[in-house]
Amino acid sequence: MADALETLGSQPLRNDSLMINGKNTSNLTRPRLLIIGAGARGNAYARAVTESTRGVVAAVAEPIPFKRESFAKRYIWAETIKDEGQEFDDWKDFVQYEHTRRKREVAGERVLPGVDGVFVCTLDETHAEIITGLVPLGLHIMCEKPLATNLHDCLTIYRALSPKVLFSIGHVLRYSPHNMLLRKLLLQDQVIGDVISIEHTEPVGWWHFSHSYVRGNWRKESTTAPSLLTKSCHDIDLLLWLLCSPPPLSNEAPHLPSLISSAGSLSYFKQSRKPKLAGNATNCLSCPAEKECQYSAKRIYNENHLAKGKAGWPVHIVDPEIEDCLAMNGPAAAEAKLMRTLAEDYDKTTPQAVIDRRPWFGRCVYESDNDVCDDQIVTMTWDEDPLPPAERIDPSTRFKGRGAKTASFHMVAFTEKQCERRGRIYGTKGEIEYDSKIIRVYDFASGHKQLHSPHQAGGGHGGGDDGLAQQYVKAIEAVKNGSLGVEEAQTLHIGCTLEETFRSHAVVFAAEESRKEGRVVAWADWWRVKVQQ
Repeated sequence: MADALETLGSQPLRNDSLMINGKNTSNLTRPRLLIIGAGARGNAYARAVTESTRGVVAAVAEPIPFKRESFAKRYIWAETIKDEGQEFDDWKDFVQYEHTRRKREVAGERVLPGVDGVFVCTLDETHAEIITGLVPLGLHIMCEKPLATNLHDCLTIYRALSPKVLFSIGHVLRYSPHNMLLRKLLLQDQVIGDVISIEHTEPVGWWHFSHSYVRGNWRKESTTAPSLLTKSCHDIDLLLWLLCSPPPLSNEAPHLPSLISSAGSLSYFKQSRKPKLAGNATNCLSCPAEKECQYSAKRIYNENHLAKGKAGWPVHIVDPEIEDCLAMNGPAAAEAKLMRTLAEDYDKTTPQAVIDRRPWFGRCVYESDNDVCDDQIVTMTWDEDPLPPAERIDPSTRFKGRGAKTASFHMVAFTEKQCERRGRIYGTKGEIEYDSKIIRVYDFASGHKQLHSPHQAGGGHGGGDDGLAQQYVKAIEAVKNGSLGVEEAQTLHIGCTLEETFRSHAVVFAAEESRKEGRVVAWADWWRVKVQQ
């Protein structure tokens, strides 16, 4: 990914079309992609592929008919007639179809082209089954983060994937212009010398946390995973990318952390913090404290969004059909539909399986069954680990990027900013302050301050969604046309190895052990016991 800083987000979509018998065959030569899961992330990557790459969204697998139909109309059927192999109820149906298609092709039959790669954008707990089920097909795979919800499943994926195919993970923070410039300033330009410590914060946003991690799909460890994994695994990955991974085009070994510790808890969203006025109410629409509560579902979803004509996220997560309802039937009908969804609730007679398998967006935030942390700190410590003397001519450079250092990460729910990361990096020659828009560099010796304002790319995560899609599709195309081998394309375009992907998840699991057991984890010992054995 050495050239990505200059090219990311700046490449216009080329129309390398070829007309045969009056038909546009460009889709046959461009990378063809299957999207598994037509939810928010599936749509985000489909949009990125369509708008920012030479890739073609060729098929979708989605069990909910409305989502599948809406997705296909937007990204697949716009310029083509509906055909076989374009939509599937289930990813297993696609696997069966693809095996049959290949057998027919081998038998000499004329068949429709298959896909080159897959985006796995389903619920986190399904990733391991889907990826291991796709492995025999030899397709390139991009999996939305996290890789899986537990160490066992991550290890299963890690060991199952073949080095003969490309693999990418949805760690989109690596691909935003802002973070790519930040890494360049640190590792290549060394504008603040050797890094001594870094403080990095993810401000989740007060109502965003209540939407996703109190009322939403990621509220319980038992049904998903800790919030450090589901929300912040790509922040841990970002820190390791900055402090552990070697610079671009380097063959150096990674500088691995020595100690990992964490502290955090569910501090606020629980019954003990429920206002007295709310009484026994469990749903916002029947709660006497609704008008005074900042977490009123009616206010968050209707007054602050739908009533202002905003039917996208988060409202369409509450009700996937709300955008079409607003467009076809008007504001009153859309509001009525939203209120019916928010009124849905459960009580002591509701089977636990029914409660667990869906979100409850009208539920009182103090009466939900959530248990994930709403405030957590992770600290990573690195010991001095210089390279062997023979590998460097200048002895002083043996410590380049490999000195003693620390990193602290703070995931906090209660913030005005929503997912706009911020932090400070302290070096031997200067200091960096950053948020999601600017990077400020201060030089100790000269007193000079320099402000960098990286390109604010469109799409999600500061351009990270589009950046990841671009690099993944570029890698597939390079392998498909024979210009690069898989290993070269993985390094040059995707810029993240499978080992790095697994390592960043492993650090999260080690941090969770530290938090729950109240101890500091020695990384080398943990890795030997949990991974190597």
